[in-house]
Amino acid sequence: MSSKRFEFNNRRAFLAGSAALLATPALAQVPAGQAERDPTQSVRRNVSSFRTLDWQPYFDNLKNGAILVDIDSRAVHYWNEDRSVYKLYPSSVPLTDDLTRRGRTSVVQKVEGPSWRPTPSMKQRNPEWPDFIGPGPDNPLGTHALYLSWTYYRIHGTHDTRKIGRRSSNGCIGLYNEHIQELFAMAKVGTQVLLI
Repeated sequence: MSSKRFEFNNRRAFLAGSAALLATPALAQVPAGQAERDPTQSVRRNVSSFRTLDWQPYFDNLKNGAILVDIDSRAVHYWNEDRSVYKLYPSSVPLTDDLTRRGRTSVVQKVEGPSWRPTPSMKQRNPEWPDFIGPGPDNPLGTHALYLSWTYYRIHGTHDTRKIGRRSSNGCIGLYNEHIQELFAMAKVGTQVLLI
């Protein structure tokens, strides 16, 4: 066999092997025996609906502003009182329907650097959880929290950004820290809130 022929075969083997190696991650994504996911089917995790909404079907007026939390689309909508500001944020929502509360409430307190305590039912489900976490990067409430008139319910930030767009909370509504900071600055004590 000539050396030219040998180089050509080695080059061809190298290129074929490289192509196979590069294709391996793509092939590994579909488990053996399973078909690829139908792109027309929806994925049930980490999904937010970013369609804009009008406030009028949900609120009689915008006195003190209004926050609409759409549990199903995992989105938080905010309108200010004079209608000059409309914001739409992706959110995390409660893990189960048992933990989900729907209806009308309002912002009763605003806390920058909130502390966290698990609710009695959270502690019962997770006895290993700490009884208290102060402000900081380990705090599940993130950097800011809007306390609602319902006991234990908050719209708050999160340091765990993987939770946004998912069913991941024990009842609260979570936002990226930069989004809760923005909403916190606009919302007032007395802002009306509707969870649907």
